[in-house]
Amino acid sequence: MSRLPRWVGGVGAGLTRLARRLEERSAEAAGAGASGAAGAGAPEPDAAAEPVRTSPPNRSGWSGAASVPDPGAAGGLSSAAPSAGDSASASGPADDAAGGRAHSGPPAAGDHVPPPPGYAPAVPARPDPVAAVPWGVRVAAEVAWRLLILAGTLWVLMRVISAVRLVVLSFVVGLLITALLQPTVAWLKRRGVPRGLATVMTFISGFVVMGLVGWFVVWQVTDNLDDLSGQVQQGIKDLKHWLLTSPFHVTEKQINNIADNLSTAIGANTKDITSAGIEGVQVILEVLTGILLAMFSTLFLLYDGPRIWEWLLKLFPAAAREGVAGAGPRAWATLTAYVRGTVIVALIDAIFIGIGLFFLNVPLAVPLAVFIFLFAFVPLVGAVVSGALAVVVALVTKDVFTALMVLIVVLAVQQIEGHVLQPFILGRAVRVHPLAVVLSVVAGSLIAGIGGAVVAVPLVAVTNTVVGYLRAYARDKAVASITPQDEPPPGP
Repeated sequence: MSRLPRWVGGVGAGLTRLARRLEERSAEAAGAGASGAAGAGAPEPDAAAEPVRTSPPNRSGWSGAASVPDPGAAGGLSSAAPSAGDSASASGPADDAAGGRAHSGPPAAGDHVPPPPGYAPAVPARPDPVAAVPWGVRVAAEVAWRLLILAGTLWVLMRVISAVRLVVLSFVVGLLITALLQPTVAWLKRRGVPRGLATVMTFISGFVVMGLVGWFVVWQVTDNLDDLSGQVQQGIKDLKHWLLTSPFHVTEKQINNIADNLSTAIGANTKDITSAGIEGVQVILEVLTGILLAMFSTLFLLYDGPRIWEWLLKLFPAAAREGVAGAGPRAWATLTAYVRGTVIVALIDAIFIGIGLFFLNVPLAVPLAVFIFLFAFVPLVGAVVSGALAVVVALVTKDVFTALMVLIVVLAVQQIEGHVLQPFILGRAVRVHPLAVVLSVVAGSLIAGIGGAVVAVPLVAVTNTVVGYLRAYARDKAVASITPQDEPPPGP
């Protein structure tokens, strides 16, 4: 009976120590949770909430956290006291959860992301779609949409020009005539003649000369029309006789069939010919209207050209106004040089070919020379057409030998024109490549007929001058905008 109080006292003391130890560990767990929340932004799990590993139940039926031995216990009750290993197993997990991890353990789970395992495949990031497109394709796309915009703008411009073709052609012809007559106005002004009087004198004299040239051509053609018709009929008979005796073995029946077919075609297409005559009347009215518009344009351009140019400059943006102001005088100088040079070259061609036709006794030599002068304003194509017309007239009115001689004269004069006159008179300022000349003439004729063919080449020459000047102006401006610190260091 004396051992019972001692055993009860030992159990109470053990429970007291266990309660004190649990309070200390709870306080340590609370402190570690507060420091983890402040450092990592996420609270650690409560150590008190973690399960505590206990020792297996003893033989006396106790299954608590630890068994407290009796200080004076002996005999059979000594088996209820826990061993050192049991005590370590009871306190070890709690120490890891509360004290040990807070001081020297690894970082919390929220602070560390474990690396992927070594067997996981590497997945590359998807590239930017723009970077995935090849450089050449991107450049081609950038150029393509800009070309589409330019093509659309050009198409709209051509549609507008086609709608007001008469007005545009009249103004361009007036511009060409102004380029031809403006040096005369400037010469009269330098001699002390007032500007208005100089403009009126030049305008009247210029159009009077052009009218006299046209009247002379019409007079020559109508005066020699009867003789020309007779010579044409005789030429057709000579051509028929030559075909019958030629090595081509053409029979008279075949020639008569060709003549009958031509007569039948003319008779069947009488309605079309009549409508063509009506359209010819409309064309004559349009030509007269265009002549009047060209005359008014020439008059006002001669008198008030500088003010008109200043007004046009105001339509351009302020940033581009300086470059356009510099390109305008150069474009006008190119146009003036082109018109004056073309007139001189055409006059030389007409004189020399006309002299050749006169000595070869070809009828209508003077009208043909005037036609050669007028057709010379259409480069390349005009010379071919006018030369072919002279050869055909010589063939129909004379014989094959005369036609061959006319062809030799035309070719010789044109070769001198192309290799001597044009480079010397026109110079390099208005030189345009022959391919560009042919393409521009064909395009101008498709857009606006004969008038388009006449004005196509000077427009190309002026455009070439303007583009070249603007390119040089932009380059010089870029060089001038370089600051001294941006300049490269001088070489050794």
